[in-house]
Amino acid sequence: MNRAEKFWNASASNYDRTEERFEGIHKKSRENAMKHLNDDDVVLDYGCGTGTTSCDIAHLVKEVQGIDISSGMIEIARKKAVAGGIENANFTHADIFDEAYEADSFEVILAFNVLHTVPDPERAVRRMHELLKPGGLIISVTPCFRDRISFVIRMQILMVHVMCTIGVIPIPIRRLDSDDLDTLMSEPGGFQVVDKEMIFQRVSSYFLVAKKVGEE
Repeated sequence: MNRAEKFWNASASNYDRTEERFEGIHKKSRENAMKHLNDDDVVLDYGCGTGTTSCDIAHLVKEVQGIDISSGMIEIARKKAVAGGIENANFTHADIFDEAYEADSFEVILAFNVLHTVPDPERAVRRMHELLKPGGLIISVTPCFRDRISFVIRMQILMVHVMCTIGVIPIPIRRLDSDDLDTLMSEPGGFQVVDKEMIFQRVSSYFLVAKKVGEE
């Protein structure tokens, strides 16, 4: 178990409570995402956390496969699915680069609150491009710590930056803005942005939908 997994495992039991203050952003993001889903979609929820989004959208799609590097998060997600009687949402302790996931496998990949924390976001986007079918969608939401944020959140981010620098938090927390994310999606040369919106609740989060270009 690497340090990043240990960090997220330690956060798992308290994760939902700590995210309650941003529920307005999460709710709006899920509502926006639902507009782009179809009942025959197979969806990969990359960095699914405790499975809230996977469980919320499951009734709209054929299948949701949630993956996360934290076994603790996955355990909670599985319990949510069982408690909700959700049979088409499956959760796996895995990384997106796992060879079990083959090219052209998914109609939609969700990347909610992921891209600012992964070691190599460009590589992650290339991998999502590979896994999507032609015409498939990345639906992402990413905190933009270089855009509008409240003073309290700004101070918290500065503290987190220090903790990342000294190694207390063993994951990168990037200070991105919406232009960075537009560029990130354009770099593989195979995406077209089809929807975007800045959502604000004490911090700016950028909702972005990008379509894999190719014959459908």
